[in-house]
Amino acid sequence: MIAALKAADPEVECFGVAGPKMVAAGCEAWAASEELAVMGLAEVLPHLPRLLRLRASLTRRFTEARPDVFIGIDAPAFNMGLAQRLRSTGIKTVQYVAPQVWAWRQGRVSQIRKSVDLVLCLLPFEVDFFGQHAVPATFVGHPLADQIPLEVDRRKARETLGFDATTNLIALLPGSRAGEVERLAKDFIEASRWLAVRRPQMQFVAPMASPKVRRIFERKLLNVLGASSVRVIDGQSHVALAAADAAIVASGTATLETLLTNRPMVVAYRLGALTAFLLRTLGLIKVPYFSQPNLLMGRRLVPELFQEQVSGEALGSALLSELDDHAHLAELAREFRRAHESLRCGGAAKAAASILELIGRTPQLK
Repeated sequence: MIAALKAADPEVECFGVAGPKMVAAGCEAWAASEELAVMGLAEVLPHLPRLLRLRASLTRRFTEARPDVFIGIDAPAFNMGLAQRLRSTGIKTVQYVAPQVWAWRQGRVSQIRKSVDLVLCLLPFEVDFFGQHAVPATFVGHPLADQIPLEVDRRKARETLGFDATTNLIALLPGSRAGEVERLAKDFIEASRWLAVRRPQMQFVAPMASPKVRRIFERKLLNVLGASSVRVIDGQSHVALAAADAAIVASGTATLETLLTNRPMVVAYRLGALTAFLLRTLGLIKVPYFSQPNLLMGRRLVPELFQEQVSGEALGSALLSELDDHAHLAELAREFRRAHESLRCGGAAKAAASILELIGRTPQLK
């Protein structure tokens, strides 16, 4: 999005909470995006004092800087409070990646209405939901759909990673946040061991989102006997999925990445015990599915396991059942291709154009 904004208006300056890629695109980092990598309800509590201090600091600095627009990138629990404060001072506010209020804690939609001038939605059905609640929203497509080609080159991806063309390869993606990797890594590794016993020709590749999560995963790997067939790599999730025949994936953006790469998958989601208890007891979840492929299709197209359902055997068994069902694999290929095409619509450029229109700036013609 930063690149698209600068392409439309070379005078654009960006500053705020940023990761390495945002910095490389020209964003001045006032804080690291890793500071916001916390998920769940109860899990946030130990980090709350630090997060509140950070939000207060950013509120002060943004208010002093008077930007033309504040763009919250995902992280709605953090960004909505910040956006509401900034909007009250006359700064235009945008949320890029719609909060999943249609899925859980729908009461948050009233805060979104007070906090932002525009929501940029990555998924088409989100616009209707926000329209029903008087929240300005527009569908811009998903940037991953533009970045991942409709046809990925499996042979080239395997050559890049050093796997033989005939290898039966499974990708393991246990998450990008330290907490979810702590909760899921052992089961993902045990799934690889369970599968290797039944399909000895299988090999496994595990792309790690950061050095921190790699250390967690490798520590878990040492504690599971017989899991030596897992190759751990830094980053390269796109390449790993392109090379793989199928994947075991933590719920989140990686499930969409797997869909866009057109690979069969089993999805796992495990929260802290207290958070899961609260979600169930208070009835906060409003949808029958949690994985993005199933949400997009409106039906259970890929297996998804939640909380105590997640185990090495359950993950492995679900994956084998999927791989052995050739009619279902053909259906997945068709549906995943259709979803990819629907989300592939120049998302970054559309997002940039919507933001510039909101603040009354005309893109400069090349």
